[in-house]
Amino acid sequence: MTETVLLVGGGGREHAIARALADDCELYACASNRNPGIGRLAEAIELVDETAVEEIVDYAEEISATLAVIGPESALAAGVADALDEAGVYTFGPREEAARIETDKAYQRRFMRDHDVPGCPAFETFDDIEAACDYIDAFDGDLAVKPAGLTGGKGVKVIGDQVTKAEAKAYLREESYDRVVLEERLVGEEFTVQALVANGDVRVTPAVQDHKRAYEGDEGPNTGGMGSYSDASLILPFMTEDDYAAAIEILQAVVDALPEYKGVLYGQFMLTADGPKVVEFNARFGDPEAMNTLPVLRTRFLDVLTAARDGNSLPELHFDRKATVCKYAVPDGYPTEPTAGARIAVDEESVGEALLFYASVDERDDGLYTTTSRSFAVVGLGDTIEQAEGIADGALAAADEGLRVRHDIGKHELLRARIDHMDELRGS
Repeated sequence: MTETVLLVGGGGREHAIARALADDCELYACASNRNPGIGRLAEAIELVDETAVEEIVDYAEEISATLAVIGPESALAAGVADALDEAGVYTFGPREEAARIETDKAYQRRFMRDHDVPGCPAFETFDDIEAACDYIDAFDGDLAVKPAGLTGGKGVKVIGDQVTKAEAKAYLREESYDRVVLEERLVGEEFTVQALVANGDVRVTPAVQDHKRAYEGDEGPNTGGMGSYSDASLILPFMTEDDYAAAIEILQAVVDALPEYKGVLYGQFMLTADGPKVVEFNARFGDPEAMNTLPVLRTRFLDVLTAARDGNSLPELHFDRKATVCKYAVPDGYPTEPTAGARIAVDEESVGEALLFYASVDERDDGLYTTTSRSFAVVGLGDTIEQAEGIADGALAAADEGLRVRHDIGKHELLRARIDHMDELRGS
């Protein structure tokens, strides 16, 4: 039987998911934008907001979907997985309550504390902004300031790194968040491990390091991610196999406490001198980390979905022993004042050996237009990170005027700095 799969979302992460599925099923998509990469792979794209629950369910029934995959966190928070499941369309993505592991950071930390999930930093939650400001004043050390809800990867401010205590308090008062989490600042190197989860099984993918800062040298405001890299093995150059195993133990502890969880569980970790600590969990593939992981996945992604739906053990995952480097092209002004609605051109011929993933762009009759987020990504694959970086960087020639990139991601100097940083923290 040919499976009919509905993909919810229209970004770069969803383009990577579409590429992993299209050869093995009839693929349809629901998204608020017309992503040309997904458009070439799917039978059709239904233009609808990713949080429009009823419209998405209606479309799933119209195409007789047998499976669904949800890309963006906004759809999970809106309960799209609940509604599709209840309509008889098995959805690879957690229901709204389980997705709180991402969508409510206060819940996330309490969950870790209540279930003895390792790697939880010291934290306090506040629904009174002035009480939170008093805590900042009284705390002996630096804090990470986190709005409890979704902020698209751009809401966290770190005292002692990005802001002063005074600036952190001004930020909280200006934004008027309903709830915030204040937690000890974690010092080390960040990395991500994504797991495919269903029926109590946890299948892990290679570690990835994302680069959130907007500008070269890790300067500027946080973004949704300017690019990322993975190595030809499961670990990164600054990690040990024990570090990776400790991260997997944390993911397993979450699933043990949430046996109903299904979908992707993304652990963002800080590798400290004392081992991995949890920065946050996400309830879906990372963007850009999906573009590092899925292109090297040799196990059919569709086989994971059908096993999850049918109550079977998930297949073991196998990966090409290839390093990957992903680099994003973003609109001028991103993330603070991005240029939206600008017509751009992408020279696909100049991408060469790299993979091209379209993201937050909209294809119209007269061309391709920017939105307020990232436009497209290129991914180089190679035997080494250095080789993959060269392929990715060369492919950035595809970027038109009006787009900005970070060339330094995956380059030797940045990798060496990461290794030296961890050696220093560990006293090596």
